[in-house]
Amino acid sequence: MSETLEKFKAFLEEKNQYDHVTTLLYWDMETVTPKAGQAGHVDALTYFSTKSFEMGTSKELGEMLDTLAKPEEFEALDDTMKFIVTRMKRDMDKDKRIPKERFEAFVRAQAEAGNAWRDAKNASDYSVFAPHLRNMIEMTAEMAGYTDPGKEVYDVLLDKYEESMDSATIDRLFEDLKKELIPLVKQILAAKQPDDTKFKGNFDINAQREVQQLLLDYIGFSRESGAVGETEHPFTLNFCSKDVRISNHYHETEPLSAMFSAIHEGGHAIFEQNVNPEYDNTVAGSCNYMGVHESQSRFYENILGRNKNFWLPIYDKLGELLPQFKEISLDEFYREINHVRNSLIRTEADEVTYCFHIILRYEIEKAIFRDHVAVEDLPELWNEKMKEYLGITPGNDAEGILQDMHWSDGSFGYFPSYLLGSIYDGMFLETLEKELGSVDKLLAAGKIGEITKWLNEKIHWYGSTRVPKEVIQNVCGEEVSAEPLIRYFKKKYTEIYNL
Repeated sequence: MSETLEKFKAFLEEKNQYDHVTTLLYWDMETVTPKAGQAGHVDALTYFSTKSFEMGTSKELGEMLDTLAKPEEFEALDDTMKFIVTRMKRDMDKDKRIPKERFEAFVRAQAEAGNAWRDAKNASDYSVFAPHLRNMIEMTAEMAGYTDPGKEVYDVLLDKYEESMDSATIDRLFEDLKKELIPLVKQILAAKQPDDTKFKGNFDINAQREVQQLLLDYIGFSRESGAVGETEHPFTLNFCSKDVRISNHYHETEPLSAMFSAIHEGGHAIFEQNVNPEYDNTVAGSCNYMGVHESQSRFYENILGRNKNFWLPIYDKLGELLPQFKEISLDEFYREINHVRNSLIRTEADEVTYCFHIILRYEIEKAIFRDHVAVEDLPELWNEKMKEYLGITPGNDAEGILQDMHWSDGSFGYFPSYLLGSIYDGMFLETLEKELGSVDKLLAAGKIGEITKWLNEKIHWYGSTRVPKEVIQNVCGEEVSAEPLIRYFKKKYTEIYNL
């Protein structure tokens, strides 16, 4: 090992200590920190994030990367280290353009906006959040201007969350979906709807927590390498493959919400727990391509979790934990978990109309950064698009523009990744069935572990080392297309609704 490589590895270990602390602070703030303690955590988060940023843009790191990138040094590196050096050099060349004081201000603004969003949502008062949102829009654009000068801001943001997917590609995919799904949803809504009266009532919160554990164990979440917390808006984060945290939110009157959040976040966690451990605490590790990541959470939640055969091996256990489900047949349960209806809340939407929730947010983000729509006009624009795509209008800010936390931390460009993930899922499903056989039969036989193993080997193991288009090409052997997802929706919902 060269002297420079040895120093570089020691440098990465030290930087990781700061990153570890910031991750822990974020987890704590989102799960257990009392309101009065938030300010102290904001200060600490800002401090440690800034320290990590300083290291990541330091002259010392730059010199090491320049040395390791020289042909004679680079060729002596293994493939993993080659990726790390190349990626960190690229990122550093961008990040070092950000003035330290502006980065520090951005981190503080993110934390403060997150606190303001929670207050605004709880009060259903957009005016509480609006000044913070305006600040996050301006600062996000400012950061993009530093890292990618001369490039169109929204394309920079899209590339940040799903590298190699630009707005022209996303526009094409989303238009293909709209063309087919708008008439499909109209057909579904005109058909006879399932009776959901048995799903109304109060469902014990502690029992719901036990159901979550049942589901996580069933799909392959490792308790030895994972933990579960509670929060306002479910999310997953990780320190490394050996410590992955998920969170959930429980509603006494809506047991299906926590069930499918558990499966969704569990899918994210299984991804992180099965990345090549050699990548831990490096840029090769935790997958930074959000569409690829969402493809895994949504594959478990929808492709598997909303398949009747997923529940066959465990439905009796569900009834033991939540006795109301003993009075609900598996067929009734299956119809309800695939009940298509226009609804206000994205995270509670069925898998078909969910697509419109994402298209709506994507179009609003384009309006923010390309048409410069004023912050005070966003609730009205939101409501107009809800009416256009879903035929309903929010009655208040909490069930409208304030329902998601993502814009509070400047995650503009993130929302499209959810629907890209579903599009990838259609492709993964068709490929998986070619290689392993019918998913219905595998699930009915209790062989979900074989599906998880296939995903581990085909996708999870590689972490961030393959960009989305490479993942699709390596797994499916073709270019990204919405057609497989459209086929999946048409086949499934034609059968469920006798269209």
